[in-house]
Amino acid sequence: MSAGPALVIVGAGPRGTGLIERIAANAPELYEGRRLDIHLVDPYPPGGGRIWRHDQSPLLWMNSMAEDVTMFTDDTVQQDGPIRPGPALHTWAADVRDGRVALGVEPELLDRIKALEGHDFPSRQLQSAYLGWVYEQAVAALPAGITVHEHRGHALRVTGRPDGRQHVWLEGRAEPLTADLVVLTIGHLDAEPAAEHIELTEFADRHGLVHLPPDFTADSDLTALPAGEPVIVRGFGLAFIDLMVLVTEGRGGRYENGEYLPSGKEPVLHVGSRRGVPYHSKIGYGRQGERPPLPRFLGPDRTEELLSRPGPLDFRRDVWPLVDKELGYAHYHRLFAAHAERTTVDWKVFEEKYAAADPGSQELRALVAAAVPDPVDRLDLEALDHPLDGVRHPSYDALQVGLRDYITADLDRRHDPAHSEDLAVFLGLLSVYGQLMRLGDLGGWWHGFFSYLASGPPGPRLHQLLALSRAGVVRFLGAGTTVEADEERGVFRAGSDTVPGEWVEARALVEARLPDPSPERTRSPILQALYADGAAATATGLLSVDPDDGRILGRDGRPHPRRFALGPHTTARASGAFTRPRTGGPAFRQNDATARTALAFLRDLLCSDDGDRSDGTDGGGDLLSA
Repeated sequence: MSAGPALVIVGAGPRGTGLIERIAANAPELYEGRRLDIHLVDPYPPGGGRIWRHDQSPLLWMNSMAEDVTMFTDDTVQQDGPIRPGPALHTWAADVRDGRVALGVEPELLDRIKALEGHDFPSRQLQSAYLGWVYEQAVAALPAGITVHEHRGHALRVTGRPDGRQHVWLEGRAEPLTADLVVLTIGHLDAEPAAEHIELTEFADRHGLVHLPPDFTADSDLTALPAGEPVIVRGFGLAFIDLMVLVTEGRGGRYENGEYLPSGKEPVLHVGSRRGVPYHSKIGYGRQGERPPLPRFLGPDRTEELLSRPGPLDFRRDVWPLVDKELGYAHYHRLFAAHAERTTVDWKVFEEKYAAADPGSQELRALVAAAVPDPVDRLDLEALDHPLDGVRHPSYDALQVGLRDYITADLDRRHDPAHSEDLAVFLGLLSVYGQLMRLGDLGGWWHGFFSYLASGPPGPRLHQLLALSRAGVVRFLGAGTTVEADEERGVFRAGSDTVPGEWVEARALVEARLPDPSPERTRSPILQALYADGAAATATGLLSVDPDDGRILGRDGRPHPRRFALGPHTTARASGAFTRPRTGGPAFRQNDATARTALAFLRDLLCSDDGDRSDGTDGGGDLLSA
């Protein structure tokens, strides 16, 4: 007798949790009354997984307000499965406070949950508690006969014929898990250092220096950074914010009346990047009035047209002009609706001419210039991406003042509803991301630009950055930052385009960004095995999947019938495993499609007279192209 149907999910974080929630929602329609064993594999606790695990510093925050975080679907999600509403993070916290939700967490965390308000930026520990509760609710909602089995450990490889059962081999376990379908929801991944970082680490070893290559900041050994000494930091995004927190407040410093009081244990962080500025602050006000009618110029029809073109797409040539026009439409729709006094023509007239103009054309620029007199009110994405282009300072001391002014101005604008067109652009970015994820790997620039503009740090973190700058604990390097290994002096040297001819020396270098898991360098053993056995990947390290249902593609372009993947390690990566309520939730749509495909496959397999559910214990490889 063959074993019962089984599904293995590798990865128990929010993406795996979301998939189980969608299985529970769709099973009554597609799988009613049937038995299914779901095996959930992850070395970290389910719900939060690695990134959102409880076991990390309580000083580390989310970069979203509590009211902007939900794991539940609503009627804005374009999905075939049923909506199963549930509380956003702040509503859940209120339910805990009012006794409608009971949690088995330590008293200190429980008190923080009860005190949470919608506009607060919660800690990752608090988010871990929410995700753990969502996971428990998802499992409890599964129909009778569907059982979840948790396996704490690493999945090493998947074997089995495409037309037979799959075998998932786990670390420390002699026998594999046998499954009819496998879904990878493994999230962000570690990678072996790139050649440049290997050379820098070897240089550091030769001279007794410190080099920390790209890593998850919460997992880095920051004790190697000595107190009082300069540290060059390459990267000015969210990884830098975590680093900043852990070596300041994490070492006993504190903030008082807007100023930072050092503990004396902090290093001095000299931070720079390509742009030379931190990510834009999270917007500090809520949406009011009409939402921009998106998508307008980059919707499903245009996406299908792009997909139908022969040959590979060039992002700058084929896609970026449409993104620019879509975001511009969101910007000007809000500007004309809420701040008409800063425009010179009727919106209907402007909208008609805007729609007719070619993306990026002189005609379009002239239209905007005539209708929006103040350049401050116009959207210039290129200028936003290069804020320090052409800016020069005679010294690093002068740069500190200039960049503090820049950050202060950004904070003021991002918290001022008089510039609510910025929030409209944010909503446009979410709409655009939902379309572009169907186009596959568009390169790292777009994802970085999205994060820089839409997924920056909370405003309070940038206020802390300003205080640290005034205290001399953080020093800015500028744009176009370069780092050299000086063999003669035995130090790292950093310079920038913003302060030509000036250099900073340090005995420590930190790469404050996530690792780049190219196919050759990924540390994920299960991905290594998949690539070796024929799975396709992009040059930037994304696993190739079918954008419609997440099936893993072979190098011949054919989807594997029994293997799926969801998440940031794939070519269909969404902007996040959770999202703001009522913003469409592309990840939710993907989860729903994969859950429905999986349930229908398993149902049909059980109903088929000739469905191959043999164990397939030939030990063979994946044969993706078989």
